[in-house]
Amino acid sequence: MTIPKKNVAILGATGMVGQRFVSLLQNHPFFCISGLVGSERSRGKKYAEICRWLLKDQLPSETGALELRGVGEFGEAREEDIEIIFSALPSDIAKEVEPIFAKKGYIIFSNASAYRMDDDVPLVVAEINASHMELVEYQRERRGWSGGIITNPNCSTIIMSLVLKPIYDAFGIESVIVSTMQAASGAGYPGLASIDIIDNVIPFIEKEEEKMHNEGRKILGDFLDGIVKNASFPISASCQRVATLDGHLLDIHISLHNPSDIDTIQKVLTQFGKSCSHLPTAPKETIIVTSDPLRPQPRLDRDAGRGMSITVGRIRKDNVLKNGVKLTVLGHNAIRGAAGQSILNAEWWVKYGL
Repeated sequence: MTIPKKNVAILGATGMVGQRFVSLLQNHPFFCISGLVGSERSRGKKYAEICRWLLKDQLPSETGALELRGVGEFGEAREEDIEIIFSALPSDIAKEVEPIFAKKGYIIFSNASAYRMDDDVPLVVAEINASHMELVEYQRERRGWSGGIITNPNCSTIIMSLVLKPIYDAFGIESVIVSTMQAASGAGYPGLASIDIIDNVIPFIEKEEEKMHNEGRKILGDFLDGIVKNASFPISASCQRVATLDGHLLDIHISLHNPSDIDTIQKVLTQFGKSCSHLPTAPKETIIVTSDPLRPQPRLDRDAGRGMSITVGRIRKDNVLKNGVKLTVLGHNAIRGAAGQSILNAEWWVKYGL
């Protein structure tokens, strides 16, 4: 079935995640960028004029020629046939702005954390819990708007959850301990001062550990009759910022409910993600398992599957935890962990008429 292209807009288009949206949506088979929303000081200026482009690929000329618009310039629902809005806004601004668009009838796919943990807001990684998007109907009824907000999780939570889901389904999970080594780009632009991060590791990222504790359990929870019941196992996270540019590396220790051998775990991981393989942004392999003891590495593996694949290595027994297994996981924080996940969620929404 051919899906007619839908016009989309991007909120916060000039930031790092906003630029990823612009890049990933070029020549997209489902979506066409027709609106860019920026701050009041950038209103009316061409995107190419106001945006300091930070990506390796060139700023697309047709998008660069678009004029940035203010929030108030969007009229009633689906102005200019825009139906879907991608939000790359900072959370404090998203808290105020996203409901304005939802009230006007737009569907917002948000990368912001402002509404992730609200009971009636879907928190979605399409391969894991696309069915949670049905929460939008309850959200509309409760909030009295005709649009909706659908969120994707924090970058490290996405990477972690994609690995936990197939293991959880196959063996059950008693507990998870995770330590992250998160790339500098995760702090946005201009991000950290160079003197803070060069030749250094910063052992604290504000609110990051709480997000992993709470968001991971919501994503892996059961959805029934308008309620998500969070997964019951505990997650203990420690989050560090390191001097890599892109690519978050996670060290995960899992206590399984039912024991398993390493070969079976590898098989379960490599077979995961087929439910989304037909969607344009989905990689051929959701999870790539490597036997190289020196992999994954950010510089070598972050772009796997056009930045949408997760690479898993060093799968081995953990002799401290009950039925313990430990593994090393890498994902591209700005693509799979941000804009790419929002786009994949939107593709599912459009494909299945939700």
